[in-house]
Amino acid sequence: MPKHLLFVDDDTMVLAGLRRALHEMRQEWEMTFAAGGQAALEELERAPFDAVITDMRMPSMDGAELLERVKDRYPKVVRIVLSGQSEKEAVLRSITPAHQYLAKPCDIRELKLRLGQAFASRDLVRNPAIAASIARLHSLPSLPAIYNELTAALQSEMTSLSQIEQIIAKDVGMATKILQLANSAFIGAHGRVSSLQQAVSLIGVETVRTLTLSIHVFSRFNGKSALAGHLTSLWDHSVSVAAIGQRIADSETGSRSLAEECFAAGLLHDVGKVILLAEKPKEYSDVQRLRETDSRSIEALEIEALGYSHAQLGAYLMSVWGLPTSLVHAVAFHHRPSEAIDTQFSTLTAVHCADAIARAADGSLPAEQITMDEKYLDSLQLSGKQNEWRGFLDEFLAAKAEASGTPSNACMCGGRVVES
Repeated sequence: MPKHLLFVDDDTMVLAGLRRALHEMRQEWEMTFAAGGQAALEELERAPFDAVITDMRMPSMDGAELLERVKDRYPKVVRIVLSGQSEKEAVLRSITPAHQYLAKPCDIRELKLRLGQAFASRDLVRNPAIAASIARLHSLPSLPAIYNELTAALQSEMTSLSQIEQIIAKDVGMATKILQLANSAFIGAHGRVSSLQQAVSLIGVETVRTLTLSIHVFSRFNGKSALAGHLTSLWDHSVSVAAIGQRIADSETGSRSLAEECFAAGLLHDVGKVILLAEKPKEYSDVQRLRETDSRSIEALEIEALGYSHAQLGAYLMSVWGLPTSLVHAVAFHHRPSEAIDTQFSTLTAVHCADAIARAADGSLPAEQITMDEKYLDSLQLSGKQNEWRGFLDEFLAAKAEASGTPSNACMCGGRVVES
């Protein structure tokens, strides 16, 4: 079934150019072209659309205002801004309502890739209510202490890029948003960015300062105190998986870039649980209680109770936000890597194994919920590596203790220890 796309620009010549450039896509996309924001809203009232792709600078109603209205009225629609670099100040206003940002003139191959990825992962989540909740998200909640640490650091002109990176590396919500922005025309990136270190460097201190203190692109978790323990545990686990996954990748491949990518993927692998904490706190708590008496996997319990899993939710959000496929892939299959049909060591491999190692060290879960996929490891000729990889957990814990004197206050980031 073709996807329905709505292109919006006040310049009819631009719309005519888009129509010509996209002519070859008419078998896959059913396209409508609207001259301005008001015309776009009228089209949305007449028929359903899968995505809106809009210019920023338009009279009467600019792209940011249009997407705000689309977000409120049609939350499941994928929202994309087409922006020129000269429009950066205007694009700042669109960070909340837009999912992705692409450069003008429009690269048809890039647009096709981004939309295809977004639609594929969106189809994983068939529950309309949760799909709508995710579509309304413009940020993920951060731990209050880390949020406060970042805002305090940014109020000082002396704060370095390295310090900002170390703070963001401790927070799943901040890291996801930074990677979303780094993978967009917002900062003029070329290629896909899967390293948190690279993402922060591309965006820069001043832009992070503006996003945090003026645009408020990050938000602090204001949920019920009963859920605070879940969030803290989730953050601690994510940081552990990031550090262990980074170390596994380094030992198996020697590739610094892959190791950095594995750190980012490990940090984000349970981002779906953050969404559940923010959007479905009661349902999340109910599933957590079930885990105490039911030995089935967390995914099985979530699918039975909710109709979807945290892995599906996380992959959905990251895909709609335009993060690289390798990160989406690792999040989607980190509990079921055999379904991904990998043929060699990948980011998914490191995250799957690091997650199992970190969960086993938790001590509160039944063994049935902690197993590595031995068949998957056999297919990659990695059987027998598990004991070596478990040793990386001991290294991680020792580094934490040395850095802070406590067993839970640090993580490894790019070969460094940072407090968490």
